[in-house]
Amino acid sequence: MPRHLPLRPMLLALSMIDASHALAATDDVPETQLQTVTVTGAPEQDSYTARATRSAGKLELSLRETPQSISVVSRALMDDFKLGNINQVLATTTGVTVEKVETSRTYYTARGFDIVNFQYDGVGMPVVFGNIQGDLDTALYERIDVVRGANGLMASTGNPSATVNFIRKRPTAGTQASASVTLGSWNERRIEGDVSTALNESGSVAGRAVLVHQQSDSYLDRYAPKKDVAYAVVDAHLSKDTLLTVGHTYETNRDKGPMWGALPLYYTDGTPTNYPVGTSTSAKWSRWDTTTHSTFAELNHNLGQGWHVQGTLNYITDKSDSDLQYVYGTPVKGVGGGLHAYPSQYGADQKQTLADLAVDGKFMLGGRQHDLAFGYSWSRSKLSDFSNYGQGIGTELPGQTAFDGSYPMPTFDAAYDGSRYEDRRNTVYLATRFNLADDWKVLTGMNSTRARSSGASYGTSKYKSASKTTPYVGVVVDITRELSAYASHTQIFNPQSETDANGVPLDPVKGKTTEAGLKAALFDNKLNVSGAVFQTKQDNTAEQAGNIGAKAYYRGVNAESKGFEFDSSGELAKGWEASAGLTRLTSIKGDNGVTVRTYVPRTTLRANTTYRLPAEPKLKVGATLAWQSETSTDQEPGIRTVQPSYATLGLMVRYDIDKHLSLSLNLNNVTDKKYLTSLYWTQSLYAAPRNGSATLSWTY
Repeated sequence: MPRHLPLRPMLLALSMIDASHALAATDDVPETQLQTVTVTGAPEQDSYTARATRSAGKLELSLRETPQSISVVSRALMDDFKLGNINQVLATTTGVTVEKVETSRTYYTARGFDIVNFQYDGVGMPVVFGNIQGDLDTALYERIDVVRGANGLMASTGNPSATVNFIRKRPTAGTQASASVTLGSWNERRIEGDVSTALNESGSVAGRAVLVHQQSDSYLDRYAPKKDVAYAVVDAHLSKDTLLTVGHTYETNRDKGPMWGALPLYYTDGTPTNYPVGTSTSAKWSRWDTTTHSTFAELNHNLGQGWHVQGTLNYITDKSDSDLQYVYGTPVKGVGGGLHAYPSQYGADQKQTLADLAVDGKFMLGGRQHDLAFGYSWSRSKLSDFSNYGQGIGTELPGQTAFDGSYPMPTFDAAYDGSRYEDRRNTVYLATRFNLADDWKVLTGMNSTRARSSGASYGTSKYKSASKTTPYVGVVVDITRELSAYASHTQIFNPQSETDANGVPLDPVKGKTTEAGLKAALFDNKLNVSGAVFQTKQDNTAEQAGNIGAKAYYRGVNAESKGFEFDSSGELAKGWEASAGLTRLTSIKGDNGVTVRTYVPRTTLRANTTYRLPAEPKLKVGATLAWQSETSTDQEPGIRTVQPSYATLGLMVRYDIDKHLSLSLNLNNVTDKKYLTSLYWTQSLYAAPRNGSATLSWTY
């Protein structure tokens, strides 16, 4: 076979990405031209679980050997149910609640608290500026691990909710390629390509590239999101013991008609509002653009005798630019009015740099072999942002004009404000896994972090300096070859950037968390099952207390969370994959036993399953179910907004036309359930109604 032949899949996949410009045609292109396209890369593997992970520490352990609850969202699960962004992934994950407060900003919670720890390939990047902005695509990742509870060993802060670890795609040993085209509801068009191949004759240098283009209209009035993603990574074996990896990600979101804030939830007479699902407070001129560049470099070296060292550098820039309309006030039932305009231009420039040096290996003690990992992590995060406030702030919007987008674009010169501050963190970590006996393992260590910030935000000092050493201990006891019991305990330390009504940053969160449970690895480790009980006490947790204009302010609340959960993922039988989880928060109490954080559902159920029919092995069918219990938020005294419990159902079917080509159909929110996306804020919006997509996939 000629040596140039393996490059043909790469050229084909890249040519399909070029075709995205045709698919991404402007609105005046006839829709009939788009319906002839249909293409998507088949999963590289069918498993819904992982045999080993480093997400709970720098030591590679199986899920059963890890003394914390872990959920795995595999590439196969993401492909089967077309989970194209992080919100969709985490919405299918045990114990995680996606708090989509606007079209372009999202919070996440687990075990009653906000998720603020995110990692890329096990290296943390602190979220010091609040929420997640934009529509973060999942095409770059091989899988996503969610470690619930305080990850006190590897995260620079011991937040008791969860740590989300994004495992990036890497070059593969052989040439492989995939491409897909998706057409969906509201004129959705998505094209995706993924190519990996050797870059030199010896194969010592290999590369991989992922490209994505997606755009659509929306069920929300005037909203039209668009994004482009490009990812490239190169592995270079400098010697038999040294591997250099360099990668870069570019992601841009260009959103027309986004919402800043959301819908008012009650009328002046105290009764709840009930708008059409597509209602939006955006203006016709509203826009929100974000651009992210992320560059990383890793140097791995084998020191010999089971010891390894890895150095990692990450540099991320996030830029956003927007013209937005915030609507505030309380509407008058029947006649309208009561709402007011708050237009503003907002721009931000965030820069984050992180360096991490980690060493891991094995050592002998007492005639047994044990594991050790230690390292140092340093990060610097800078934010520079501005708000140019528009003329006409406070203008009343008569009738229903708050929802028709008709408010004229003002000049943005009424006032100016902004931020310029910096956050630095230094962390030393140590983890040791003692092999005390054939069936007894103890994982212990500590994390010592110092966090400092300086600068000012909207006229308020952001200075803070805090440090804390948090210990961690976990025990795993093998009951049988497949079943083990575990327990773990760690302390909590988390500096906060949220400010009170006077603009003063809240003091760091402190507390402790404990969990215990059982884990099983069944069917030759193809199925992982776990159950856990947990208890967390956390003091001074930021909770939104109100708004001054469009700006939220917070108060520190003390909270104690208790609950239990079950999680399973993997192969139940030949051709039958599933992941499922149930989380029950038996209580979240504040001072004097008062119930707090009522916007967090006390019970959540997640289930995802696919089955390849034995009589027709080319056909795969599946379903996904998400259910959560009632949530609520207090508005004015005596007024409470309630979102009753609800369930959403999704269905999928996939047919393999031949070994390279397959067609998938996905249907979401099958029952067309109407519900609010979040009660994290005192405003909200409605989730998407019934929608579907068709995807044609090609693989090599």
